[in-house]
Amino acid sequence: MLKTDLLVIGGSAGGILAATMARKAYGDIDITLIRETKTVMVPCGIPYIFGTLHDTKKNMIPDAGLLEANIRLIIDRAVEINRKEKVVNTQENGPVSYKKLIIATGSLPIIPTFIEGYDLDNVFPVKKNEEYLNHILAKLEYAQKVAVIGGGFIGVEFAEQIRALGKEVTLIEMADSCLWQAFDKKYTDDLERLLSVHGIQVMTGTRVKRFLGEKAVTAVELESGEAIPADLVILGLGVLPNGALAKSSGLEVNGKGAIVVDQYMRTSDPDIFAVGDCAEKKCFFTGKDVPVLLASTATMEAKIAGCNAFHLRLIRANKGTISAFSTKVFGKTFAAAGLTEARARQEGFCIMIGEAKTMDRHPGSLPDAQEVNLKLIFSRCSGILLGAQVSGGNTVAEMINILSLAIQKDITATELNTFQTATHPLVSSSPVSYPINAAAMNAIATNCKQLNEELVI
Repeated sequence: MLKTDLLVIGGSAGGILAATMARKAYGDIDITLIRETKTVMVPCGIPYIFGTLHDTKKNMIPDAGLLEANIRLIIDRAVEINRKEKVVNTQENGPVSYKKLIIATGSLPIIPTFIEGYDLDNVFPVKKNEEYLNHILAKLEYAQKVAVIGGGFIGVEFAEQIRALGKEVTLIEMADSCLWQAFDKKYTDDLERLLSVHGIQVMTGTRVKRFLGEKAVTAVELESGEAIPADLVILGLGVLPNGALAKSSGLEVNGKGAIVVDQYMRTSDPDIFAVGDCAEKKCFFTGKDVPVLLASTATMEAKIAGCNAFHLRLIRANKGTISAFSTKVFGKTFAAAGLTEARARQEGFCIMIGEAKTMDRHPGSLPDAQEVNLKLIFSRCSGILLGAQVSGGNTVAEMINILSLAIQKDITATELNTFQTATHPLVSSSPVSYPINAAAMNAIATNCKQLNEELVI
């Protein structure tokens, strides 16, 4: 029987970083990582295999990081966790004993079994498997009319990439807006306009009734009765936590199948941790369960688990997810972190809003200058930043990282109004109208105006 100090099950972003973090934290311990696939795809890069990269091998996470850290890699399937004996049984390589275990089994795509025809040929959920993705690539070459079901991050990015190939693309979303969980309507309207301008038929507030065809899909029938011709369908309906292995071992899981963890990523068994999509997520602001399954969240959790596996070294490290996210659609970047205005009001927060619009170069007549739009949501009483949304050029992706940290550190509108920036004409907005400062100042000014109107002397 193989014996190891730390065993990690799962080899994507969470598993890799948990193992390498543990190596840095604990030095010369024995670490083993088990994963099912020979290769690992960059999860967020999967849509770009189809329109930009045209090759799955250009979207791989290399094994070099694991091997250089002297982490034993086993390609196999973990089938059982015997918690009493502290042994994981594998399908091909027999039992592996551990002192500490980190589960990073990720997520599985939602399969709409309730929709007739979901299992027709050329109807594809998005899986993180190289061979499977190569099969979609081959089929896509001969497809002309493609329907993408789901207007979340994956759906929008797939629609953009497939449209870049010259295909006819229809994007169908059940909710009233694409990316509605991350952005308020001003931003979702802008995104949908951009998709439409580039030839994508966007259908929001639309439900799929069934997929038509005898063997292979030929059309998507909507509840309205309209049939959208399609010879290939991408199912971008999201993912669900893959907590089955943990549940079968008796670990506590929530109603959605996610493994219940504490702030140190410990499960109901103190010797077992869970990170990434398979682990339960709590909202940073409310403590409620939230379905935020992002690689950036997984890497944060992996660092906590890897560092805390044998001793609690990062104290109260995971205070919940703020759902920081960015994407780029037809040359324009959209990014968000924290609560939307709609969600903040729904949760009962008393808020104030600050917005700013400027150019990302100064002067704005410089080549490649793009307009930046920023919206900040603050608690009106405390001034603490609750959420941010921004669109524009590539610089906004790093701007949202600044705002992500500001949210996590309870930074206020006053502090953001006066925080010092490093600006240059060729790479940033003017210091006179730097978007974060300007939006914070506008929030304060608007609140002061309202207070003055309410003031009775």
